[in-house]
Amino acid sequence: MTTLRGIALAAALVAASGVPSDAQVAFLAPIDCDLGSTCFIQNYVDRDEGPSFKDFTCGPLGYDGHKGTDFALPDLAMMEKGVAVLAPAAGKVTGTRDGMTDIAIDMPGAPPLEGRDCGNGIGIDHGNGWTSQLCHMRQGSVAVSTGDLVTAGQPLGLVGLSGNTQFPHVHITVWKDNTVVDPFHPAPVTSCGQTPQGSLWSPPLAYVPGGVTALGITDTSPDFRTVQAGLPTPETIPASAPALIVWALFFGTRQGDEITLNLMGPGGAIADQTIAVDRTQARSFRFSGRKAREPWAAGDYRAEVSLRRGGLVVDSATIATTIK
Repeated sequence: MTTLRGIALAAALVAASGVPSDAQVAFLAPIDCDLGSTCFIQNYVDRDEGPSFKDFTCGPLGYDGHKGTDFALPDLAMMEKGVAVLAPAAGKVTGTRDGMTDIAIDMPGAPPLEGRDCGNGIGIDHGNGWTSQLCHMRQGSVAVSTGDLVTAGQPLGLVGLSGNTQFPHVHITVWKDNTVVDPFHPAPVTSCGQTPQGSLWSPPLAYVPGGVTALGITDTSPDFRTVQAGLPTPETIPASAPALIVWALFFGTRQGDEITLNLMGPGGAIADQTIAVDRTQARSFRFSGRKAREPWAAGDYRAEVSLRRGGLVVDSATIATTIK
């Protein structure tokens, strides 16, 4: 059986796929979303040769030995709606896997991986030694077979939660002659914070060092699992609500960052809190608010959250609801 990592192809087949004959392949983002709005990049390629991690900027977005780029969705609700995984470049499918369950690896009942860390996925040969692998796709969604020719941007299936993952995303690893390549910065990293050089992404993708991935207003204390699943903010909340709370999910928070949570209504501030981040985390969750002392005043309520680093705003977001 052809494996996901299988990449050998005859030259005639590569030529037939329409893959460019030059030495470098341009890659599209492998996900059908609005990057920075409805999806974000959670992890980058590990550029540290030792037992620790650094991305190409020397930042902490990833973990030791991570060989690809993770394009993530903010919550499970968006995954359930269906977000397409796209072919990053033209090529020939060298292997597929489907049928693995969509379940976070840290959830009770998650089955043993038995070496299938990629979960449901697809391998593609793009010619001239360039290959890619797409992982963690949704069960039953893989829409191509081994031997199929694909075009850049062609839908291949859906983003899922299969394999070794804790959040819905598509992972892409790029190889050149069986050596992992970082599409953001293929050249060696010579200094921290340097401008990406020779990006393989077309169009080039920006490096985002952290941000707000989701926020909302609710009338009960939320928990991490609930907001990760997708907690919508109702258009209206009754004046008898027991509490009003603003919550937010973040990615890439670092020790020393500041998170501000603000919730305003007709009567003034319900929440106005700034929190010092005490440790670096891939994903983090914060909320603030208060219990009702009397019925809430009717009118519009607006929440704003921000993430600051070194005194500068990394990202901010707002959301509103109405009390009736």
